[in-house]
Amino acid sequence: MPPAERAESGKRSAVRADSPLFGELLLKLGIVTPNQIEEALALQALNGQRLGEALISLGYVTREQIQDALGEALGLHNPPPQGLTPIQPPLGELLVGLKYLTVAQLDEALALQRRTGRKLGEILVENGYCTYKQLYEGLGLQGRVGRQEPPARLEPHEGGHHRVMVVDDSPLACAFVQDGLVSLGYEVVCFQDPYEALEQVNKVQPAIVLSDLDMPGIDGMELCHRIKDGPSRALPVIILTANDNDTERVRGLRAGADDYVNKSASMDELAARIESVMRRTGETERMRKLFARYTSDAVVEEILKNPDSVVLTGENREVTILFADIRNFTGLADSLPPEQTVGVLNQVLGGLSDAVLTCGGTLDKFLGDGLMAVYGAPVSRADDPLRALQSAKMMMAFMVELRERAEAEWATTRQGRPLTLELGIGINSGVVVAGNIGGAMRAEYTCIGDAVNVAARLCALAGPGEILVGERTVALLAGQDSGFEELPPVRLKGKPHPVPLFRALW
Repeated sequence: MPPAERAESGKRSAVRADSPLFGELLLKLGIVTPNQIEEALALQALNGQRLGEALISLGYVTREQIQDALGEALGLHNPPPQGLTPIQPPLGELLVGLKYLTVAQLDEALALQRRTGRKLGEILVENGYCTYKQLYEGLGLQGRVGRQEPPARLEPHEGGHHRVMVVDDSPLACAFVQDGLVSLGYEVVCFQDPYEALEQVNKVQPAIVLSDLDMPGIDGMELCHRIKDGPSRALPVIILTANDNDTERVRGLRAGADDYVNKSASMDELAARIESVMRRTGETERMRKLFARYTSDAVVEEILKNPDSVVLTGENREVTILFADIRNFTGLADSLPPEQTVGVLNQVLGGLSDAVLTCGGTLDKFLGDGLMAVYGAPVSRADDPLRALQSAKMMMAFMVELRERAEAEWATTRQGRPLTLELGIGINSGVVVAGNIGGAMRAEYTCIGDAVNVAARLCALAGPGEILVGERTVALLAGQDSGFEELPPVRLKGKPHPVPLFRALW
C-alpha cells in the first residue's frame, strides 16, 4: 500500500477507534470525511458540543442530513421499495449500544465469526459476553426497527408536547429513543453524561426523565435519587434497563423511580408508560398546589406519600384548632397611612403563619387581623395538640420580638410612636367535619363544628399576651410537661353550662 494510502487508512482507523459510534455511522454513510470528523472532534473537545452539533457549526452537514442519516442507519425511515429488504442496524452494534457488549468483545467475536463462519449470537453466548436473554432482546429490537410499523402520533398536549430528557451514555441508544419519541410528538433532549444532565435539569425543565440504569460515574438509580432529593424532586423519572429482575426493579422504585421499563419494550409501550406517569404526576401536582397554600412542605409531602389517607369530600375527625387575633390593631390602623397599615399587618400575619407551618399545622384562613389554624387535618398526628400549643408560644415570642424591635427603632428615630401590638390566642380540641366546603365556583378546605366555635370564643376572651385553652386540649396534653393555670369556668354563647377554662403558661 502506498504511504499516502497507509496514512489515510491509519487516519480512518484512528477516527473509527476514537470517535463515538455516531461518527462511525456518518463515515459509513459517506456524509462526512475522516478529516471533517477530526475537526469536529477537536471543536467538541474545546466547547463540549455533541459531535453532530460540532459538524453542523462547522458547516459540513445540515441538521436534516444528520437526522436522515440516523434514521436510515437505524431503519427508522419509510419502508424501502417493494422487493428490497428493510435496512436493519447490525446486531453487534445494537448490543454494544445497549451495553451488553464492549467494543473489544464485539471485535473479538466478529474476528472469530470471520474465521469459523459461525453465527455471531452463538459466539457471544459461548464466550460469556452476553446471555441468551440479552441476545433475544437485541434480536427483537433489531426486528422491530426493520419492520417499519408506522408510528401512531399522540394528540397535542395542552401547552405543547411533553419535553423528555433522555440520559444514556450510549449515543446509539440516545439516538434510537430520541428518534422514536420525536416521531410520536415529543420534544427530546439527550445527555450522555449523567453529571451534565443533573447540572442542566433546571435549565432544560423537562416534564419527565428517562435514564439508563447502567452508566459510568453515577448509575440511573443514583441519578434518580439525586433528582428526587433536590429542588426538582417532583420531576418524574423512568429507569430504562436491560436487567428485568425483581431485585433491580425494587431497588429502582426505592430510589424514587416512578416506573421501570425494559429496553426491549416497544416505543408504543414506552410512550404509554410516559403518559401513565405524567397522569399520576399531574394529579400529584394538583394536590401539591391545593395544599401548598395551607400547610408546610413536610405536611404536603406526607399527603402525597399517602393520598388515600386524605379525604377532601368531608369526614369526622378530632383536631385541635387555634385562633389568633391582633389586639388594638383597629386603633393603630386609624393612625397610620393605608399602605403602612397593610405593611404592618402583612409583617405580623407573616410571622404568625410561619409559626403554624413550622409546627406542621394547616393554615385554614386569615380573618382580617387574625387567623385560624388546624392541627390534625388533612394529616393527623398523635401530637397535634402539642404542635398547636408550640405554635401559640412561638407566636407570642414573635410578638415580643416585634415590639422590642419597634421600641429600639423608635428610641433611635423618635418618629411617630413605637408599635405596641398584642396578641390573644384561643385553642380547643374536638371532633369536627373537615373537607372542601363551598360551591363549584369557590371552595376551601376547612373545618366546621362546635369545637371550632369554642376555640374562636376562647380567642375573643383572651387578653393581650394570653393563651386560653379548652378542657379537651389540656386532657390530651396531660403528662407532656405543659403548664396550665386553671381559671374559673366561663359561659360561652350557645353553651347551656359554664365551660372549664385554662391559661397556658409561656
